[in-house]
Amino acid sequence: MPVAHDPTEVTAVLDALNDAWERGDADAYGELFTEDATYTTYVGTRYRGRRDIVESHRMLFGRFLKGTRLAGEIADVRFLTPDVAVITGRGDTYKGRAPRKLDKVQTTTLVREGDGRWRIAAFHNTKRKPLLEAVGFRVAPGTVPGGRR
Repeated sequence: MPVAHDPTEVTAVLDALNDAWERGDADAYGELFTEDATYTTYVGTRYRGRRDIVESHRMLFGRFLKGTRLAGEIADVRFLTPDVAVITGRGDTYKGRAPRKLDKVQTTTLVREGDGRWRIAAFHNTKRKPLLEAVGFRVAPGTVPGGRR
């Protein structure tokens, strides 16, 4: 059964993540992850450990993701224990105007470490395919989340 807790403590980590991304600061970005964190991108690349996350983002912030920002919305915050939280939501990267539709689904697992700080232990980013989802729901209505039809 989920444990009641203040969600602002863990959502503040995502705010700090966004700030570090906006600055293109790979070190600050990586500091928000546990030493042994896993990070799975929407193309399926899996990084293991803070050092791997920092170095990959250092290159990305300097090239492909330079000048980008993060857009996101939180759908749910669940506390599995007082020291473990799971956040689900949607997000995307952008330059210029923020996207109207966020096409990535994200799951972030956070843990409170011994120093009392919340850090990300696992992050998974999946690209949403609305057309395929709609076809699947039409063909197999029993797969609609929550039984919504």
